[in-house]
Amino acid sequence: MAKRQDLKVIFKQNDQNQLFLLPPSLDELVSKDHPVRVVSAVLDKVDIGSLIAGYKPGGTSSYHPRMLLKSLVYAYINNIYSSRKIEEAVSSNIYFMWLAGMAKPDHNTINRFRGKRLEKTLQPIFTQVVTLLCEEGLLNIKDLYTDGTKIEANANRYTFVWGKSIKTNKEKIKQQLNDLWQYAQSVAAAEMDDTDPTSFEKIDAEKVTATIEKINEALKDKDINKVVKQKLNYAKKHWPEALDKYEAHEKILGEDRSSFSKTDTDATFMRMKEDHMGNGQLKPAYNVQISTNTQYIASYSVHQNTTDTNTLITHLEKHKEQFDSLPDNSIADAGYGSEENYQWLEDNEVTAFVKHNQFDRQQNKTIRDKYPFAADKLYYNPTEDYYICPMGQHMNTIGNFTKTTTTGYKQTIKRYQAKNCDGCPLRAGCHKAKGNRIIDINKNLGRLKDQAEQKLLSEEGIVKRKQRCFDVEPVFANIKHNHYFKRFMLRGIEKVTIETGLLALAHNLRKKAA
Repeated sequence: MAKRQDLKVIFKQNDQNQLFLLPPSLDELVSKDHPVRVVSAVLDKVDIGSLIAGYKPGGTSSYHPRMLLKSLVYAYINNIYSSRKIEEAVSSNIYFMWLAGMAKPDHNTINRFRGKRLEKTLQPIFTQVVTLLCEEGLLNIKDLYTDGTKIEANANRYTFVWGKSIKTNKEKIKQQLNDLWQYAQSVAAAEMDDTDPTSFEKIDAEKVTATIEKINEALKDKDINKVVKQKLNYAKKHWPEALDKYEAHEKILGEDRSSFSKTDTDATFMRMKEDHMGNGQLKPAYNVQISTNTQYIASYSVHQNTTDTNTLITHLEKHKEQFDSLPDNSIADAGYGSEENYQWLEDNEVTAFVKHNQFDRQQNKTIRDKYPFAADKLYYNPTEDYYICPMGQHMNTIGNFTKTTTTGYKQTIKRYQAKNCDGCPLRAGCHKAKGNRIIDINKNLGRLKDQAEQKLLSEEGIVKRKQRCFDVEPVFANIKHNHYFKRFMLRGIEKVTIETGLLALAHNLRKKAA
């Protein structure tokens, strides 16, 4: 069909300078089902009395904390984490402008509110939101699925301090000081006392300074080696300062950590899945723990531990502080299956659907049958308290000993020994140690593992194990990969905990609005 020659291109009318007789309100521009209305409605129900109590009377007027809280949470929902970008959004984005009521807080105000005002008040606000969601039937805090992930700290990846290096360097100073002392005794024995540096239980700047002064005093009028003199001058100038620095570093490390970052001393170096160099590099990070139900976050906590094992008890205790009760059931993977955790859950009447570290391997027949003579496969007579070795000999108890874990938990180990392994045809497959075979048995751990296996292999346990995989793990995947939060913006564990709370709050409200 031929195209008519008299047709014209017609555009819709556009006049950006057209004035409105009655200017539209922002409320008209925000649709009734928009997620921003869910954020506003939920946070309007929250009691922020503790947050308001932190403001001092007098001075200039302040932006209302509820408005700032709404703006922050909505920013985290929309993957906006920088205070400067939040400032820009509040000034240009219709939804932020509606939330803020056309107020325009700057980035300093936003950052101070996030880093200081929310430090002790965000957790109760989060708890109230979770309670509201529970009342709506969206989640149940009686069944909690717990898991952890590591999120990189806002710290330099290469300014690290290692606990082992500190110990090594202190030992080197102690040894070199002893060498100087021995040299001084060989040159001026009469002027030296018996205070050998190797007898110091703890070497510090004061002791080193005093020892160097004694050595210098003894060698004052002696003809000494030039190298020794140079070393004494170096030691006097640098060693006390170095030891003061090591002592300060040890205080930061405490008893539970082996490393920290100089630019964020609360961050610990951990092995991350996101390995940009492909060489298993350690990065400064925090261990974030969450408990979920129906993919809603019920509780969160931030830890400096490099593994999940030692975080479960602290995490659940914080959950109890929030809700005044522990969950009925705790479901977690093999990273949490320690004797201490099992015992704590049993003592607190929490049903543990928690795998131990060998649970998945034991479900595989090939792996299970690979070591037929393992200690857990030997027959045990509980009445007379002995094991039977593969050749039928009794293995009787030869004593107990106590083993203390890194957390201070004491394990009782019982030791059993075979009577005579000489000439046994099964010895090569049974054990390779010299003498008769000895096995160490932790009976309490064995009992707790058996209980856990019975629960995990029950119908209820199978359902909960499957549920865990698609309940808690997708939450981390959503936060880190869909919403691009892979590195904290703030420094220090208190501020990192605030950011984690904002992430958790944003995740729950995003899911509610979906």
